[in-house]
Amino acid sequence: MRTRSLLTGIVCVLLAHGLAAQEIKLTALVSGISAPTDIQNSGDGSGRLFLVQQNGIIRIYQNGALVSTPFLDIRSKVTSGGERGLLGLAFPPGFATKQRFFVNYTDLNGNTVIAQYRVSGSANVADAASETALLRINQPFENHNGGQLRFGPDGFLYIGMGDGGSGGDPLGNGQNRNALLGKMLRIDVETTPGTVVIPPSNPFVNTASVRPEIWAYGLRNPWRFSFDRETGDLWIADVGQNAWEEVNFQPASSKGGENYGWNRMEGFHCYTNNCSMAGLTLPVVEYAHDPECSVTGGFMYRGNTWPGLRGTYLYADYCSGKIWGLERQGSGWSNRLLLSSGFGITTFGEDEAGELYLDNANNGAIYRVEGSAAPRINASGVVNAASFAPGATAGSLATVFASGVRSTVGSTSADRVPLPTTLGQVSITVNGTPAPILAVANANGREQVNFQVPWEVAGQSNATFVVSFSGTPSVPANVALSEMQPAIYSSDGTQAVVVHNVDYTLVTPSKPLVAGEYAFLYAAGLGRVTNTPATAAGATGVAPYSTTQTSVGVRVANLPAEVQFAGLAPGFVGVYQVNFRMPTGVPSGSQDLVLTESTTSSPVLKVPVQ
Repeated sequence: MRTRSLLTGIVCVLLAHGLAAQEIKLTALVSGISAPTDIQNSGDGSGRLFLVQQNGIIRIYQNGALVSTPFLDIRSKVTSGGERGLLGLAFPPGFATKQRFFVNYTDLNGNTVIAQYRVSGSANVADAASETALLRINQPFENHNGGQLRFGPDGFLYIGMGDGGSGGDPLGNGQNRNALLGKMLRIDVETTPGTVVIPPSNPFVNTASVRPEIWAYGLRNPWRFSFDRETGDLWIADVGQNAWEEVNFQPASSKGGENYGWNRMEGFHCYTNNCSMAGLTLPVVEYAHDPECSVTGGFMYRGNTWPGLRGTYLYADYCSGKIWGLERQGSGWSNRLLLSSGFGITTFGEDEAGELYLDNANNGAIYRVEGSAAPRINASGVVNAASFAPGATAGSLATVFASGVRSTVGSTSADRVPLPTTLGQVSITVNGTPAPILAVANANGREQVNFQVPWEVAGQSNATFVVSFSGTPSVPANVALSEMQPAIYSSDGTQAVVVHNVDYTLVTPSKPLVAGEYAFLYAAGLGRVTNTPATAAGATGVAPYSTTQTSVGVRVANLPAEVQFAGLAPGFVGVYQVNFRMPTGVPSGSQDLVLTESTTSSPVLKVPVQ
């Protein structure tokens, strides 16, 4: 029998993602900000918040008070009112040394200007005469100007441009790649300060009749967008037309070029008759109008003050003041109402530590967002450790996707058997019984705990799960339990982890399974066993082994394989092992592999066969 040499590998394939949400509260910081449009930090260690007013003034909040002198006053250059005005502010990486920054405003003719300014001799006052206009974009109508601009993790300046206005995009700008309206633009303003350089990696830089500044298109009015400070993912909240508001997600791995659908689609719905969704990138969430009307994009929370909010993307609606939290759950997304504020929320902001702020345009006040210091879980975030299907099985390893259990990327794994019931200040109880913990991880900003469901809850249909960090417990989650929930561990969600029995090496495309060969796999959720070890203890490696109480089958390419052993993997905690012999007649190539047990089957994975 194979014992503990693959423990590290098993820990690696257990790491995944998914989070839940919770209520928040808002604490007022300062008032008297006329028609706020943006909240920014300068990233220079000063702790300042820069508060942008639509009328062309930028104010500074520092050391608990509003600085009396404006940082910038360009009211003489700005057309303000409706959707026009001073709409965005961005500080480049290394601002402390460079002392230049960038704004997005509508000029006296109502057209968009992207301009560079410099700080004067005083750190809290900019030189209003230092403007260098970098980009001018004509606006055919008074609305849908976009307005946000931000530096991405790549050091380039991203600019959100609306479709130019009126209603329904009458000029077709959203889908016209020869226009800058209705787009996300990406330009280089740092290589040669004071000029615009087109990044050679822009998706359409070598495509005829397409503007090379374009990073993505098919947007109606991307009023607020942001980058996840930890992962680099891009979140774009796109204001809808008459019926649907949407939030779009672009992973950091994107090479650009996405078509977000406007004006063929509004949210997940056709805007034009019999629209085609071919080639479109659909939003991750939408919501309907009445009383909601206009989405205000926010941030993925990555601060440490409110661990229960970590991993939640906060966004809001301007008309209703509702604030939602969006997060991953398995391969999908989970959305939850966090607060009905009644505010007119036009913008969110993030300080240097990752704490979040928002405004109330109705009274000109800026608020700090506050959450909970407790970890956060929900029932759908407790899953089978191999398949990530919701639910859990007594004795088997499970995964709980949580926030507030590990703030830094990486993992802490148990180094002994029996497994500890506290690891990295994290503990879990199931119906009050301490659960042994295998690993606590933060994988690309997504926190999780891998643990054994205590044998003591066998036979129960559900159980109460509580996750604690440093003694502070989460709100309990009631989770469904299954007698059997078979699943095979995989390396990437599709490729099964199978081991050659003769030399204990992994089955790979370069070393596939062959007919008649003996091999074994690791599994979760195979239910009760004979000779049950104590919770937290490893299964015995000598007879009598801990074998499953129900018959387990293996099928490869729908052909039955001979099973020599099915039970707990010797030396492991909560991991099952199934030894089988490859059937003859299996075609070569990547073939389906499935476990069967009683009336249930595992999800189908792939295994290479010669």
